[in-house]
Amino acid sequence: MKVNIWISTTIILTLIISLIVPLNTHAEARNTIQDESIYDLLVDRYFNKTMENDFEVDTRIPGAFAGGDFMGVAEKLSHIKRMGFSLVSVGPVFASDTYDGKRVVDYGMLERHFGTSEEFNTLIDNMHDEKMGIIVDFPIQNVSSEHVLASDANNASWVINNTDGTTSWDLTNEDAQQAIIEAALTFVQEYNIDGIRFTSIEGVDMNFLNSVIETLKKENEDLYVLSNEQSDANFDAKVLNDQEEMHRNVFKTVDQETSQMAQTSVGEPIIQQIDSIDTQRFTMDATEANMFPPTRWKMAMATLLSIPGVPVMTYGSEIAVNGAQPPESHPIYNFKTDEELIEFIEDVQYLRNKSAALRTGLMEMLHNEDGFMIYKRSNEEETWIVVINNSSKTQSFTLSKEVIGDNKELRGLFESDVLRQKDDGNYRLVLDREIAEFYTVTDEKGLNKGYIAALILANILFLTFIYLVWRKGKQQKHDTKNN
Repeated sequence: MKVNIWISTTIILTLIISLIVPLNTHAEARNTIQDESIYDLLVDRYFNKTMENDFEVDTRIPGAFAGGDFMGVAEKLSHIKRMGFSLVSVGPVFASDTYDGKRVVDYGMLERHFGTSEEFNTLIDNMHDEKMGIIVDFPIQNVSSEHVLASDANNASWVINNTDGTTSWDLTNEDAQQAIIEAALTFVQEYNIDGIRFTSIEGVDMNFLNSVIETLKKENEDLYVLSNEQSDANFDAKVLNDQEEMHRNVFKTVDQETSQMAQTSVGEPIIQQIDSIDTQRFTMDATEANMFPPTRWKMAMATLLSIPGVPVMTYGSEIAVNGAQPPESHPIYNFKTDEELIEFIEDVQYLRNKSAALRTGLMEMLHNEDGFMIYKRSNEEETWIVVINNSSKTQSFTLSKEVIGDNKELRGLFESDVLRQKDDGNYRLVLDREIAEFYTVTDEKGLNKGYIAALILANILFLTFIYLVWRKGKQQKHDTKNN
């Protein structure tokens, strides 16, 4: 009897509160590359799940295969999903001389250390089940000297032997062009991937790249076609050579010049990253500046996940992986580490994934001086004020009513700060050093009458429940005494 009364009371209370205080959620519709965020990893360095493919694996040798495989990535997808990334770039997966997949031997075969075709398809299916997409790298130049195309004497006229022992293709040759196009198209036809990223494209003609892109888009119009290098070809997002270096310089320490950030605007999609698979890790930049890397990463990721563009994060950044260059900068991922930075990225990504304004809304820089940045992201449905205090002192700033509007309320989601309009009509914010805050702008509510009503009703229902229990107990005692 007590249980039935309590369940009924709880259901009634839940229904009443849901009617009085409705949840305020934003649509999660994703339509463009700018709606995505990319987690960039190397299969070999992520997680070793299947021992059957550990051919000559030796984790003691930095440049050797370490055992990571397709099923290992599938095993740890929950880690990536938890942080809110919508696309996973798994690097090159073709048969290769090297653990990073760059020295491709055959575009038509998967690297045996990574697993079988069936296991790769399982990884793809698991990603899609988790509402995530998969991107595969396709190295065009500087492949293995043992590449099957180079071994064919009929191709000798367009095979280039590089001084570093690698092989490239003379892509002014139509046969060479056709061979690369066919290899990429066959791979896209065979596997249900969501994107392909062309690497090692330096010196490759833009018109040829556009013909590859056009061919792949005809096969799958929803396929993302990207590159990790700057190019004027029609890739779905552009890489700017100075963008990564700019972010490094801004966030490796405090009080840095940030005027270049004002040039960020909504328009052609730009890749936003602070380091990459091929570069020195940002953690080393912060360490060399005698700064605490996790805090530096928080400042960087809060910004990269809230400015226009396509944020890309290299695996291990969430645990502040260090290293100057590969293979030192490509350690095996350690899943048994502190989660403070992981949780921070998870929280910021949650906001980004829930908010179309933070992904594709307009951006207006309101203040930008020596690491203290304030910018507005907005669309017709919502407005955010993002404050990045990447400075060495507490900062304050007055937001005008012309920017915010009258009778508004700014609710800080990390520091739990609430800003309301002052007597002069403006809004005053104060933020401690090395802190990022996201303010959602809403109409000022004053006292939340709905919440108060629901709270009063909850107390009435609870007291009613206690009274019914007491009365039932009293009746049972009376019946027992009479018997």
